Amino acid sequence: MQDIAQIFTFLFLMLGPFKIIGPFVQMTANADSLLMRQIAIRATVFSATGILLAALLGEYFLTKFGIPVSILALTGGLILFLVALANVIATYSPPAAKEEHSAPTVQLALKPLAFPIIVTPYGIAAVIVFMAISPGLQEKLIIGGIVIGIMVLNLIMMLLTRHIGKMLFLFLFILGSVLSVIQVALGLMIVYSQIKILFP
Repeated sequence: MQDIAQIFTFLFLMLGPFKIIGPFVQMTANADSLLMRQIAIRATVFSATGILLAALLGEYFLTKFGIPVSILALTGGLILFLVALANVIATYSPPAAKEEHSAPTVQLALKPLAFPIIVTPYGIAAVIVFMAISPGLQEKLIIGGIVIGIMVLNLIMMLLTRHIGKMLFLFLFILGSVLSVIQVALGLMIVYSQIKILFP
């Protein structure tokens, strides 16, 4: 099994809070504090439940259909690379015209906040791969704990968005942009490593 710190880093980049803050602020701009908290809490519960169920089902179908872990990892790497590359390119694109948003409701917690903003396809693929290569129940529980921990960090960041100063918010935005570039490299690294495994 891979180093726990490395697994946490991978999953933090794919499921962590930096890509959530901007969309969450936009969605809840016209919401009162109570509604904002409800959306954040429900999105966290939906996300944690969804990704753990997806991981269990994914591992089951990997075994049932005989899909090699390397193929799933390659697929996840390709998705991560393409999505991260699109995000980096979007950073340098002219801003889109602002759309009129309807009043925020708790339904936003499920879609689009939990799915697909927090729970990404490549994040699900990564969790399935780590679960599949874990040798025992203890290791699987550790990965589950890491996922829950990241979801709690997401919740904390969402709840603090209105209390974060503009300078700190700018810092987090810049850090998120840097992490987007790292995700491009991470996607390529995953693709490269899996191609080496498939075609030694």
